Amino acid sequence: MKKISKIGYGVFIGIVVIIALAVFWSLLPIPGNIEIKIVQSGSMEPTIHTGAIVVIKPTEFYKEGDIVTFGKDTKTQVPTTHRITQVRVQDGVTYYTTKGDANEENDVKEVRKNEIIGKVLFNAPFAGYIIDFAKQPLGFALLIGLPALYIIYDETMKIVREVSRLRSKTIASQEKMKEKKENDTNENI
Repeated sequence: MKKISKIGYGVFIGIVVIIALAVFWSLLPIPGNIEIKIVQSGSMEPTIHTGAIVVIKPTEFYKEGDIVTFGKDTKTQVPTTHRITQVRVQDGVTYYTTKGDANEENDVKEVRKNEIIGKVLFNAPFAGYIIDFAKQPLGFALLIGLPALYIIYDETMKIVREVSRLRSKTIASQEKMKEKKENDTNENI
């Protein structure tokens, strides 16, 4: 049971570290860097579920069949993630016709290349719900605070056990030295 707990603990820490690194990397202001977005509609079901996170990266060229994220990304506007169904070049400007996999019709407005944020590299189903929950005070406390407290508690207990072990070892060593001195004193008398 203890071994399973240690394995689970290691896996949990590994996942937290990977997510933290991915989020940190996506926040760096590097042109062409990856970005992480949360899918907020079911227009790409069953390929990408509502609540999934998508990891996107800008590329030089986009082709038919690529899933891309495009549009404005502000506090009031959410970008769209759809599949490219057609590519057209007119007067040196590339236009993309897009469509959600769950939608019957193509999107009404074509997307210019400069409106595309990036191509979807992969998605993690339902992970967006966890991220949204973690942004709330209760979610932060449960998903970040409690595990952090557990880690602090666990590490503190390891330190306490090690200090106790060293203290016991020191006391035992001092007792042996005292006993040896007494034996040496008794032999000299």
